[in-house]
Amino acid sequence: MAVELEVPKDVSKLLYSVESVYLSIVREVVTYAVANNVLSATELQGIFYRKYRLEYQGLHAHLIIQAIRQAVQIARSFITRRRRGLVDKPYPEVRSVSIRFTEDAWSYEQFIRSTAPVRVELSLLGGRREVWLRLHKRFWLYWWRVLTGEAELASTLMIKRRANKWYAIFVFELKPRV
Repeated sequence: MAVELEVPKDVSKLLYSVESVYLSIVREVVTYAVANNVLSATELQGIFYRKYRLEYQGLHAHLIIQAIRQAVQIARSFITRRRRGLVDKPYPEVRSVSIRFTEDAWSYEQFIRSTAPVRVELSLLGGRREVWLRLHKRFWLYWWRVLTGEAELASTLMIKRRANKWYAIFVFELKPRV
């Protein structure tokens, strides 16, 4: 479920900078993974985590880990497509990414406990920033299911940019009805 974010200019600049850093990490890890045929997230994390932690000291550690995991998914997809003969290029082109925040990198516990969540806190460069949500009817329908126990909210939040607007993507896991 995609929800538009109301982002002030200073936070928007931070999101742009985090997105560019995240994209560069994903591109470099994907290139290395495809060139060396390494598709293990833990192995790539062992190779790249320390380097990026020293290079981008203000970036939350979970964002680096999520970027490496996203790169592994892209590399696996590319290699399987290349084996089937569906790809002619030697390396995948990564044009855009969705920034993935784990439950430690955004205010998951606070969000889940709220009866009417209207804002989230994201760990960006230089600390946590508060962002307001523009919620719509469909979100409230799913949120009601969370409150009644018919669904659960996944702990990973994805932030994506489309046409210079930022969107938060929430994943709801619906429980089967008895």
